[in-house]
Amino acid sequence: MSLVEPPSAVADAADGATRWVTDGPYDLHQTLGILLRSNSDPSIAVHPDGWWMAFSTVDGPVTLRLVQGPPEVSGAQVIDAQAWGPGAASALDNLSALLGEGDSWSDFDAGTSPSGTPFPTPLPHHVLEARRRNKGLRLPSTGRIVDSLVPTILEQKVTVIEARRGYRYLVRRYGSVAPGPAPEGLLVAPSPTDWLAVPSWEWHKAGVGPQRSATVMRALRSAVALERLALLPSAEASAKLQTIPGVGQWTAAEVLQRTHGCSDSIAVGDYHLAKFVGFALTGQRTDDAGMLALLEPWRGHRQRVVRLLGLTGARAPRFGARMSIQDHRGH
Repeated sequence: MSLVEPPSAVADAADGATRWVTDGPYDLHQTLGILLRSNSDPSIAVHPDGWWMAFSTVDGPVTLRLVQGPPEVSGAQVIDAQAWGPGAASALDNLSALLGEGDSWSDFDAGTSPSGTPFPTPLPHHVLEARRRNKGLRLPSTGRIVDSLVPTILEQKVTVIEARRGYRYLVRRYGSVAPGPAPEGLLVAPSPTDWLAVPSWEWHKAGVGPQRSATVMRALRSAVALERLALLPSAEASAKLQTIPGVGQWTAAEVLQRTHGCSDSIAVGDYHLAKFVGFALTGQRTDDAGMLALLEPWRGHRQRVVRLLGLTGARAPRFGARMSIQDHRGH
């Protein structure tokens, strides 16, 4: 995998541009799909002309456009990136991590147990087939803790639909217009200072209860320290996140899946995940303990397995809200 100079026509059209090249299969949509908070996410727009993302960097806001071209004759996969705004250089510096370059699948074998734990049932063929069909999947690392933490907190104890409706309302109310020739409606999410300035009645209008809004406020009072967690190993970052009252195992796992590309991060306490994993692997629902038992043979790669299963189209019947039991208890 490497970054190379893009064609001059592409570079001339933006404040910064580069081309990312990797050998072998790569799928931009599968890799970045975990970052999309519904098809109406205010900060990400997926169009025929590419993925458009707006976010803040240490140097200011940026709009990033990513386009995957057809495979080259050599089999290499190419992603062209253009960036606009003060944060263009910073965004392009982090491009390789965002696209999952640091996510190596070289020691992942879906048909064997890397932990040495025997498979409790004949499961490997499900994961083997999912990997065979989705060899272009990588786990992205955004490095942006706040951008992932706020919407994740909003998803505690409510349905995903309700949480994302509230997030859209607040971003549209307090976010800023994306720089450059961005698609209409693309916004940069509020800065920590802007989130902290949201009055109580606006949280209420967004359908965000006082417990969740208070958790956001507590977390963002230490926003600078939060962003430093991106430099720590996943386990250490998770432990530090969970020292914030209201941020538990579920929230930390959901954040690290996006910020660190954590290959083993499992959202224990999710209202639906255990049922889905059980259904996808055995055709039967299970609980958290059952899910962890099923995934134990793949320890170290459990998030890879969950992502692969999610791409198979398997769906367990879903009822009720997506609730994080761990966060409800403040653990």
